Amino acid sequence: MKKVLLEMEDQKNSYEQKAKESLQKVLEEKMSAEQQLQSAQRSLALAEQKCEEWRSQYKALKEDWKSLGTQHRELESQLHVLQSKLQGADSRDLQMNQALRLLENEHQELQAKIEHLQGDRDLYSSDTQHLQEAMWPMALDADGNDCYSTGSVPGQQ
Repeated sequence: MKKVLLEMEDQKNSYEQKAKESLQKVLEEKMSAEQQLQSAQRSLALAEQKCEEWRSQYKALKEDWKSLGTQHRELESQLHVLQSKLQGADSRDLQMNQALRLLENEHQELQAKIEHLQGDRDLYSSDTQHLQEAMWPMALDADGNDCYSTGSVPGQQ
């Protein structure tokens, strides 16, 4: 019976030893799990902080995008206005160039007419001079003056 008691005592010690080892293993696993939990909590806090930063940047970018969209629409509107003005200016420029060409042509025609008329005038003046000389020889009055230039008629005083 002593032998049985000793065997039972050995079994009891063996179970206690195994229980202590199991308990030690569970405590180590618990500590490891707690460390992993703390690490996960730190990672979560960092992730939440990053998420908030990204959310804030997203909102700022969204506002910038909205503002840029508004500016783009305004600039497009101004571009259309300027294009319309440019088309109007091009049209007026074309009209002015056509009017200028017409005036230049008219000027050339008038210049040619002036030159022609000046030539005719010079010719007629020369012809008139020749006719006057041929038709009315100079008559002198008693005093020796040209009677045509004084308005007197020869033989009358």
